[in-house]
Amino acid sequence: MIDRWFFLARGVASPDVARGRLRWCSAGGQRQQWLLALMIALVIAGLSAGCASKPAPPTSPYVDRVLVKKSERTMELHKDGAVYRTYRISLGDQPRGHKFQEGDERTPEGNYVLDWRNPNSSFYKSIHVSYPNDLDRTVARSLGVSPGGMIMIHGLPNWLSSPVWPMNIGAATGPTVASR
Repeated sequence: MIDRWFFLARGVASPDVARGRLRWCSAGGQRQQWLLALMIALVIAGLSAGCASKPAPPTSPYVDRVLVKKSERTMELHKDGAVYRTYRISLGDQPRGHKFQEGDERTPEGNYVLDWRNPNSSFYKSIHVSYPNDLDRTVARSLGVSPGGMIMIHGLPNWLSSPVWPMNIGAATGPTVASR
């Protein structure tokens, strides 16, 4: 059994330790009890620091889905599985049904990707929709027509200003675009 303690910390032990001399205390001494209390406090503080809760995962500053509801004329931006924002939109002259060919004035329905932004557009936030996909091209080819392309989601012309961001064409977002 150990009946003596060794004090090394400056300011914790006797003035002899501060002068570089080591001093021994008997097992029942007041300094030994003080040191034991200090060690227990440090162990508890160390354990509680290791028990901190796990930080929340960082959220993305981007939306992960855009849902265009053609019948309601709205576009929902989804972030982390929940609706983040909703915008009123306008669509082409023939919005009902899926787009099959170039010039039919319809809005594509399905899952698409918003793949690039046109920085030189004369419309606010002009973003490209990845229409046509392979299925759209196959259907158009079977009908003997061109599927079209260059479908963009955009706001009003830059020379107009509005507190609302009305969209011209609907599709979806950054990894996924869906319209119905």
